[in-house]
Amino acid sequence: MGADKKQRILIVEDDRPLAGGLCRALQNEKTETVSCHTLREAEKLLGEVRPDAQPDDPVRKTKPGFDLVVLDVNLPDGNGFDFLEKMKNKYDICIVMLTANDMETDIVAGLEAGADDYITKPFSLAVLRARVATQLRRVAASAGNDPASEAADNLAKQSLSGPDHTGAAENRAAQESLRGGGWITDGDYRFHFLKMLFYHGEEQIELSKGEQKLLRLLIENRGITLTRDRLLECIWSVDAAFVDENTLSVTVKRLRDKLGAQNRIRTVYGIGYRWE
Repeated sequence: MGADKKQRILIVEDDRPLAGGLCRALQNEKTETVSCHTLREAEKLLGEVRPDAQPDDPVRKTKPGFDLVVLDVNLPDGNGFDFLEKMKNKYDICIVMLTANDMETDIVAGLEAGADDYITKPFSLAVLRARVATQLRRVAASAGNDPASEAADNLAKQSLSGPDHTGAAENRAAQESLRGGGWITDGDYRFHFLKMLFYHGEEQIELSKGEQKLLRLLIENRGITLTRDRLLECIWSVDAAFVDENTLSVTVKRLRDKLGAQNRIRTVYGIGYRWE
């Protein structure tokens, strides 16, 4: 791959703030990202001539406009699975599904339809970057370029050094302690969810049921970004469809203020929240 050539990623996601967040997360000096919100827009963009295509390239008009597509399933003008199959039949292109459809049958259907990878929401940005980097290396290798492409390497480095990276062993220990009803200790914080005891240093904090559920989800998934939709579903269960999104923002703010956790509960713009 030439030094001035970037690998291009198209993000097809109808949640505009999430699409913007994904663009920022996957972009670096060797990777260009573009987002769109419908399948019609996506098909048009894929059919355009690449901006870096050479005039004498015999396949410049039939080559897809992007190296990789991150594709949602539920879109305003159609089903991502149908689009996946159509694009795979038309182009030699890498497609990674990123969707809340996390049933085993959905994952199998996506992979059988030709998806190169299938990632479910909520997701860790570190894991997303690493898996996209793997696919970009494969794309570079199949194009006759250096398989360890700079774009892929940059994304892989971001996945390891960014704020989303966390030790799996640490999270497993926290989850086992939660299941066993024991104490969770994290710096100056001590939590016992079974006994509903929450301390910041020596100060005991009173938390509402919603705040307790939010805290538990964040602690169980330390370093992993949880989407707003998934938090709404998990905290308010069957009432999630009737809960105003502002309710989550208010609950997050109250939990931050009560725990003094402004630097622990981080907002990932356009996506959700995580415990650092």
